[in-house]
Amino acid sequence: MSWPGLVAAEPSRAAEGVPGLRVAGDTPVENRGIPGEGPNRLWLGYLLFGLLSVGAYYTLPIFVGTVPLRVVVYCAVSASAAVAVWWGVRRNRPVPRAPWVVLGLGQVVYALADATFYVSHYVLNETRYPSVADIFYIGHYPLVVVGLVVLIRRRRSDRDLPGLLDAASLTVGAGLLSWVFVIGPQTRLGTPVLVEVASLAYPLMDLVVLLAALRLLFGAGRRDGSFLLLNVWLAAILTADTVYVLQRLAGTYEAGNFLDAVWLTGNLALGACALHPSMGRITHTAEVPAWRLGWTRLAVLCVGALVGPLLLLLQHAQGVQRDVPVIAVGCAALFALTTTRLAGLAVDQRRIAITDGLTRLRSRRYFEAHLADDVARAGRTGGPLAVVILDVDRFKQINDRFGHPGGDRVLVEVAARLRAAVGPGHVLARYGGEEFALIAAGADAEHPTRLAERLRHAVGHRPIEVGDGASVTVTLSAGTAAFAPHHGTASALVSAADRALYLAKDLGRDRAVAGGTAVAEHREDVAVDYLDQVADLVDLRVASPGRSLAIAEWARAVALRLGRDAEEVATAHRAGRLLDVGMIVLPDDLLTESGPLTDQQWHLLHEHPDSGARMVGVLPDHAEVAEVIRQHHERWDGAGYPNGLARERIRLEARVLSVCDTWAAMRADRPHRRALTHEQAVRELRAGRGARFDPHLVDVFLELLDEGAVGDLTAGPTAPREGSRLS
Repeated sequence: MSWPGLVAAEPSRAAEGVPGLRVAGDTPVENRGIPGEGPNRLWLGYLLFGLLSVGAYYTLPIFVGTVPLRVVVYCAVSASAAVAVWWGVRRNRPVPRAPWVVLGLGQVVYALADATFYVSHYVLNETRYPSVADIFYIGHYPLVVVGLVVLIRRRRSDRDLPGLLDAASLTVGAGLLSWVFVIGPQTRLGTPVLVEVASLAYPLMDLVVLLAALRLLFGAGRRDGSFLLLNVWLAAILTADTVYVLQRLAGTYEAGNFLDAVWLTGNLALGACALHPSMGRITHTAEVPAWRLGWTRLAVLCVGALVGPLLLLLQHAQGVQRDVPVIAVGCAALFALTTTRLAGLAVDQRRIAITDGLTRLRSRRYFEAHLADDVARAGRTGGPLAVVILDVDRFKQINDRFGHPGGDRVLVEVAARLRAAVGPGHVLARYGGEEFALIAAGADAEHPTRLAERLRHAVGHRPIEVGDGASVTVTLSAGTAAFAPHHGTASALVSAADRALYLAKDLGRDRAVAGGTAVAEHREDVAVDYLDQVADLVDLRVASPGRSLAIAEWARAVALRLGRDAEEVATAHRAGRLLDVGMIVLPDDLLTESGPLTDQQWHLLHEHPDSGARMVGVLPDHAEVAEVIRQHHERWDGAGYPNGLARERIRLEARVLSVCDTWAAMRADRPHRRALTHEQAVRELRAGRGARFDPHLVDVFLELLDEGAVGDLTAGPTAPREGSRLS
């Protein structure tokens, strides 16, 4: 760049952070330039040839005959940077091209300024200031700033307020220095208006470029070789501009001194940056963190904040006070920026403390503190409150198969789906490892199991991508607990939900289990949930987790095949789920005994259908379900129990359950024998036609069995295994 007088190179692009090495796995962009040139040799050859030209500039005479040779060399090097940017855009195909197009246009304007200035100065002997060249020099600054701003916006993936505040702080400090040593002295020279306007435009535009440069420096993004060259360009231009104006004010500047080499080297760095194979990736948003607030950055910011006081001390030592108002304003601006920065740090630290770093959900610490407040409030107001704890099923297998990066991607996606399903008004946290926890209030808290089912479906309804084209279907187990007097503390509420979660795991995963009651007005839902848990506990006691769920689904399938109405289908399904709840009162040794039963044990076993019917019969709208449960051990030939009913006197739903229950018992391991094979179990069912079972129902069940619609104990979420006397 040129101030009043000599040439200028281009103040431009921001110097970002530490130049980075080439990232492993990055493939160099194919060389689309000179045939035979490798992708790394073109930019390096350009840079070396340009530096040799700079050396020739200082050794050549100004004129060879009538040809201003030094002017030609200088302008050629300056213009070559614009050509290199054009060629780099064509060769490396950056996306987007906009910032490079704008920077290239800025270099074109700058090269025109150089040509205009040198021709006027050396050929036409026109040394008037300001001149047409200064219009070009000043005009190229906005293009540079626009190009940098577009580049910054493309490189960052989110807002970076701390980086902007830090860049503004250092720019204010640089502005104070510029005022005291450059702008202020220039305004006191009493020069004509045009001279003063042009002379002030240069340092002011330099400050704008510096702000953009620091913004880029503190931001995130790739730090490849092209980024290093971009930094060299900017550093050379701003350094040369600063030294130049100081020399002008001191009256020591001479045309053709070492500053020309600095400006030209900066131009060459811009051209080499555009030709570098990593140029096409410089605008990519990458997982390269911003320059953190470490000791180096903190020291730089502290120095910037102390510029104002140091300038006051310097002026006091010199016995002058003319810049006090400007310095005071600058110090006030620095104080405001520093205070804002500290407030941002405090907010960030709190956010980090309450936010999980991987999933961006709330942390366990925040969850526990918030739950304690919510429990206290619920105790005072009686409002509904519930806790849901969810765990990713078989997460270790995901880690083992896809590695920890794949596991992390699963956790991030699970968190995102849970967040979308929960909606506002609830507290969702990563409770630890692959566990998530939710505090629910309002309508959702009145039915926490429904909420848990909604969350499970939101996660499991489609596979999750884990990288390299692979995906995995993820299921969740959930435990819920609702606030009630016996869950009067936060820890008790969490413990109840946690126990329910473990029960869900024991039952075969991929399910929600209620671990606590809501409030008194929801006793009906509580009783239903309780009996479901009793059924699950019975399945566990007989080492057959998920057995009742499987029987319920088979009964539904048979009833549908028979064309029964919706009410009968629902009754068959519900009775299958609660089939053996009456066995909860039986001793463990009776359920696991492998030897012959005594008469007393047979008596106890024969009572469990009646016990289960009484337990279910207390529920509203469950009278028919209770009767089906009472009859499901009756036989077609009348030799069953507890009432010895026969044929059509046995409810159809109970006859269906008799077939389904027997199939489940035969196809699972039992304490006194191994499971029957598929063929053996089919033969047993056929042998029981007309004696133990309704013959038509056996035929329907076997048809569905052949179709794969029933009979698979490992299908679905439970993967149960059978093992006791259940029929």
